[in-house]
Amino acid sequence: MTYSGHETFHCRLFWLKKGYDYLTVNDNFSEESGVDLGVGKNMINSIRYWMKAFGALDEDNNLSALFQQLLNDEGWDPYLEHQGTNWLLHYMICKTNNASIYREIFSELRKLKPEFSKEHFVSFAKGNNSRLRDNILGKDFSVFIRTYMDKGSDGDGFTSGLLADLNLVHELGKNYSGEIVYRIENRFPDDLPNKILLFSILDNPEYSNSIDFNSLYSSVNGPGNIFALNERDLESKLEELADNYPSIVYKNEAGVKELQFKQPIDKWEILDEFYAE
Repeated sequence: MTYSGHETFHCRLFWLKKGYDYLTVNDNFSEESGVDLGVGKNMINSIRYWMKAFGALDEDNNLSALFQQLLNDEGWDPYLEHQGTNWLLHYMICKTNNASIYREIFSELRKLKPEFSKEHFVSFAKGNNSRLRDNILGKDFSVFIRTYMDKGSDGDGFTSGLLADLNLVHELGKNYSGEIVYRIENRFPDDLPNKILLFSILDNPEYSNSIDFNSLYSSVNGPGNIFALNERDLESKLEELADNYPSIVYKNEAGVKELQFKQPIDKWEILDEFYAE
């Protein structure tokens, strides 16, 4: 479980692209990297952290195939301009689990505490590992909140939270203890592309050619949890996939709900189709 390494900086809009471009011509980040990237030493460490958190870098510091296709100058969306890319990045940071708080909050904590505060998260995380320090967990929570809620700008949009436009996390006000309380609503996101949702299903190694609806709705990396969909809206998305792809069948018979793939579908072709549109 990882709760530090970001140097308390949330990921800025162009950091992933900057990091990608730098590593295509350099083997690794160093203290001198900041001169080329125009950032300080702490920010270099933060960029490295976020590259790994989103899955752009593997444990051996190699650029992943997905981000090579996404961020090269002729790639799918090198400057992260499409809202669908924000959903893809949100999926990746939860799925990769190199920044543990994202999966924990979306798949676990909000089920126990639909309205949660920093203190709730600290208590939850320490329940899994009592040796964790409160101040480290508290800083990680603050970075999480800025990632999804900070819509500030220094004139160029660099300080905005990378995933703030998804409107997933909402501030409710303060509770009786004076703590700020947040909520992630299970809602129908109009801007979540079906192809991004389909990619997340095809990318999940735990899923087979037949997937029980409850698994899609409730499993840790399932689309129901990661994209904060309620049951009705997830089912609606699955029905749309079945209508659009002859090789996909969604069954709802005698109380048994199941998504079936009659033929294999290449997840990379799905992303190719999405960005080609």
